[in-house]
Amino acid sequence: MYDEEDLSLLDGEEELESPLDNIAPLTTESQGPKPDPEEMLALLENHQPQQRMLAARAFCDLQDTRATPHLIRLLTDTCPLVRVSAAYGIGRNPSPEAVEPLINQLNKDWNGYVRKGVVWALGNCRDRRSLAPLADALKTDISAVRLWSASALAQMADVGYETVVGAIPPVIEALVQDPVAAVRSNCAWTIGQLCRELPSNIIYATAIDALIQAFAEDKDLGVREDAKASLLGVGDPRGLQLIETLEQEGWF
Repeated sequence: MYDEEDLSLLDGEEELESPLDNIAPLTTESQGPKPDPEEMLALLENHQPQQRMLAARAFCDLQDTRATPHLIRLLTDTCPLVRVSAAYGIGRNPSPEAVEPLINQLNKDWNGYVRKGVVWALGNCRDRRSLAPLADALKTDISAVRLWSASALAQMADVGYETVVGAIPPVIEALVQDPVAAVRSNCAWTIGQLCRELPSNIIYATAIDALIQAFAEDKDLGVREDAKASLLGVGDPRGLQLIETLEQEGWF
């Protein structure tokens, strides 16, 4: 599975990595205690974008429900670095109240950095309302956002059976069709997570078939390895038998 540290693997899209991805955390154990929540809450209303950004980032380390309405408001800030920081802050402080504002921002924000953070936050909210926008982003957005959308859809495993069933088809489609190997790899990982929540039915069988196909046929070694890992993690007998057969025959 690929994450934000692997965005350089997306061919021709190194520029899609957010500037925030390489900023050190605000605090570490060696630097002292976490930021003061009261101070950070006040800074969320500061007139300077830099201060609002730092305050929103602080709530990646702090869990405080009082920040939620402020972070939701900052999703529409004029500064994209504030917006993406707010999305990350919501991802660490997920709330049902944040789901619709996140969806709205995903649908209208021109900035790929921001949409990337928004899909991550939507996944962490673990809400059935996130399914459709995440599936759409996986199909239509830029590769960095598709990468995170694929991973975010794995969180639907915690929502409920119907949501898992709804997540399977778009992830299979991306596993088969997406031109970027890193996105396909994340889809393979996500299918493995979702299959663990499914009974042995036609939907489960279709998902396993997609993993088997990816393991046997995908041109990228990383995708094949992630498909194999998912098959092993699910423990499906057909998948395990195929892995054993192909490896004995020297295919891999």
